[in-house]
Amino acid sequence: DVQLQASGGGLVQAGGSLRLSCAASGISFDNYAIAWFRQAPGKEREGVSCISNSDSSIFYSDYVKGRFTISSDNAKNTVYLQMNNLKPEDTAVYYCAAEYAPVSVWGPVGSITTAQAMDLYEYDYWGRGTQVTVSS
Repeated sequence: DVQLQASGGGLVQAGGSLRLSCAASGISFDNYAIAWFRQAPGKEREGVSCISNSDSSIFYSDYVKGRFTISSDNAKNTVYLQMNNLKPEDTAVYYCAAEYAPVSVWGPVGSITTAQAMDLYEYDYWGRGTQVTVSS
């Protein structure tokens, strides 16, 4: 049974920081890419960041690049999203998701684009989400 458990959300003032965690179980972690997506009220779900555990490729959307850092602890089957300099527009429910992405599927480093890496329709498993609220 595959489970993705997202945690670490909360209420923070603009300029503050939060660290989200996504603990995965029931998957061969090293063969999966784990991504963070977010969805604000009335808006579509959008990709935030992704890490491939097969080759450590990392991707960021333009609106978080330089502020957010994704990392993976393969020993704990956990992916983290460190979010710094948070802005009110970062307010959303944050979801983690997993896609089967060994090198044989995604190809060697540099083979896919950021948009391809964070195509939400390609993700196989989803967690329940954690609320992040940034006050101005």
